[in-house]
Amino acid sequence: MGWRVGVDSGGTFTDICLFEEETGRVEIWKVPSTPHDPSVAISTGVAEALDRLGATPEAVAYFGHGTTVATNALIQGRGVSTGLIATRGFRDLLEIGRQKRPHLYDIHAEKPKTLVSRELRIGVAERVRNDGSVEQPLDEDALRTAAKELKAAGVKSVAITFLYSFAHTAHEEAALRILSEEFPEAFVSASHRIAPEFREFERMSTTVVNAYLGPVMKGYLHNLENSLKEMGLDAVPHLTQSNGGVIGFDTAAEMPVRTVLSGPSTGVVAALALSEMTGGQDLITFDMGGTSTDVALLKGGECRMVGEAVVHGYPIKAPMLDIHTVGAGGGSLVHVDSGGLIKVGPRSAGAFPGPACYGHGTTEPTVTDANVFLQNLDPRYLLRGRMPVHRDLAEAALKTIADQVGMSVAEAADGILDIVAANMTKAIRVISVQRGHDPRDYTLVAFGGAGPLHAARLAAELEMRRILVPLTPGILCAMGLLMTDLRTDFASTRLASLDTLDPSWLEEVFANLERRADAWFASENIPLDARMTRRTVDVRYAGQNYEISVAVPGGTTDRSTFEAIRREFLAGHDQLYGFTSDGEEIELVTYRLEARAGIRKARFKPRPMGASDPAGALIGERLVWCRQAGSFRTHKIYDRLLLVPGNIVEGPAIIDQMDTTTVVPAGMEAHVDVYLNLVMEAY
Repeated sequence: MGWRVGVDSGGTFTDICLFEEETGRVEIWKVPSTPHDPSVAISTGVAEALDRLGATPEAVAYFGHGTTVATNALIQGRGVSTGLIATRGFRDLLEIGRQKRPHLYDIHAEKPKTLVSRELRIGVAERVRNDGSVEQPLDEDALRTAAKELKAAGVKSVAITFLYSFAHTAHEEAALRILSEEFPEAFVSASHRIAPEFREFERMSTTVVNAYLGPVMKGYLHNLENSLKEMGLDAVPHLTQSNGGVIGFDTAAEMPVRTVLSGPSTGVVAALALSEMTGGQDLITFDMGGTSTDVALLKGGECRMVGEAVVHGYPIKAPMLDIHTVGAGGGSLVHVDSGGLIKVGPRSAGAFPGPACYGHGTTEPTVTDANVFLQNLDPRYLLRGRMPVHRDLAEAALKTIADQVGMSVAEAADGILDIVAANMTKAIRVISVQRGHDPRDYTLVAFGGAGPLHAARLAAELEMRRILVPLTPGILCAMGLLMTDLRTDFASTRLASLDTLDPSWLEEVFANLERRADAWFASENIPLDARMTRRTVDVRYAGQNYEISVAVPGGTTDRSTFEAIRREFLAGHDQLYGFTSDGEEIELVTYRLEARAGIRKARFKPRPMGASDPAGALIGERLVWCRQAGSFRTHKIYDRLLLVPGNIVEGPAIIDQMDTTTVVPAGMEAHVDVYLNLVMEAY
């Protein structure tokens, strides 16, 4: 027994959550991130948090970590020099892609930089057919020559992508062997290990991204592991994947492409736990941090899983939670465009120098500056007094925008918050309305350092009637690290018609995946009674370009299994596209196995209900901008830590806590439930 520690390293702040296994006690801490080396903020923050509790690193029984290192390296182009070895004649597939512009009607839109320059892309003779048969054996001499050329060119990493290698892996396995002999110091990624699925361009892109990020992630995790050991932390560290599960540092270092949504995924995991605690509500998550905002839809206690996404313009085939991200957060910079309109983001002030109100030299205004000036945030300090802010500097920065658009500073600041709400509204409609879900049927879960500040405006835009603010919203992603399982995913692509398929064939496909899962369980030392697997298959009408993921029932595979797959596919197709096609051939494409190991998690006990009067938590009043009145009005200020179950806070009011601030506008009230969540509704 001891402390379970979760650390979420973001672009602006590093969040630390500590859960005491014996008592259920939760403590949180927050420190500014150190973008030059995120491990510095992590080790420093964990040491500070433990010291405050009078605990030692030896008392840490579990350490989980969510990071944006891989994502930021990809976005900022800070990967390593990478080479590509491909089937002869196909080396330019990486650059040709799908021959699509990023934005169809924008003639100035630019494609993202190709991660491997043409002179570092080398084709070698080999050819495998789509059924896995070999048309031309691998020219091993040519491959050795390619390895030597890439070594001489000074590349640090090599991606190997041969046609249909997911159906016949021998050629890529031989390439791995030869590269280990000719170029042992290189970081090497082979597509049959990284993305063993069809669609050649996406598989190549994923493998290249993995190779491009590999040495960066490997170096970062090595530094972090050493820092943790130096401070005396003995617990085996784990890293979050984009699928919401955690893996060991060694696996993460070899497959960094699976961590591109490492940080945001844990917030969704924590929201799933909230859904379970509060009676299985359908939720839309709203995670607004310092540099970006992530939204996801949770229906029936699950978040949709996708097998492919585009991250900063690069297609990535990896299992990940269906999270939609927009480049707007508290630190997003505000400017006036050439048409005289106020724009927010996607550029960010980051952790340092940060918003103008931090006093570190920024003169451009940010969303945080608007909140400080309007006094939604305390105009004197953040983090309960640990971080001073300067309202006069926020006002000066905002005035540059107000003067350009002919508004008062207050009107411009309020307009900035409306623009941010509009950006978030569009993001939520992508994951809800565009996929057949009415957001009015869902509860909005607001978290992240800035989520509770903006939740009421966003809910009003979407006509959502209910908002849930967790106990520790500013560090919910770090909390999610203490609520997730050890997990990985396996996949195999084989086209087959559902109407003519033999049940034994499908059973053998999943048996192969389960053998790979067993090997992974063994490598992670997972006992037999803690091992769990779940089967799914990607299904489409024959000739379609997009698939729908369908659960495959457990137990013996027979004709009833196929009927269950058919029913779920038709229901999913009708919801997503609004129709089904009777009599059309249904095709199975990619078979997936989720392997999960249950580990001890943070769990919370309900507390007894108290009185409705929140007077015991009232700590003062201040003038806050009231958008309904168009002026500053007196708001009562409550301390979140002093609120108890049953308390009801009527708006207009501000609920303050170390990690965030919740705005309760006029016409809404927030009641505290038995888990100390705030539930906001109109009255």
